[in-house]
Amino acid sequence: MLFLQYPKCSTCRKAKKWLDEHHVTYEERHISDDNPTYDELQEWYGKSGLPIKKFFNTSGMVYKELQLKDRLPAMSEEEQQIGRAHV
Repeated sequence: MLFLQYPKCSTCRKAKKWLDEHHVTYEERHISDDNPTYDELQEWYGKSGLPIKKFFNTSGMVYKELQLKDRLPAMSEEEQQIGRAHV
């Protein structure tokens, strides 16, 4: 399993601790140093069945600066996917 994380994030640290306690094998990847590629995001989104918004960091500065909360509903699915790859 791939575990994308931001080490300073308390939620990420809790998730990592849970994985370790439950002996789940994972590959760790720092999301800021090695951001997911467009192709990875496309694959994960397609497999997930989740709305595209779940793939955005809605607490992030870029999300807020671009006012994506208000803009996402009017964007096509393709525009949302392209935008997610750059946020």
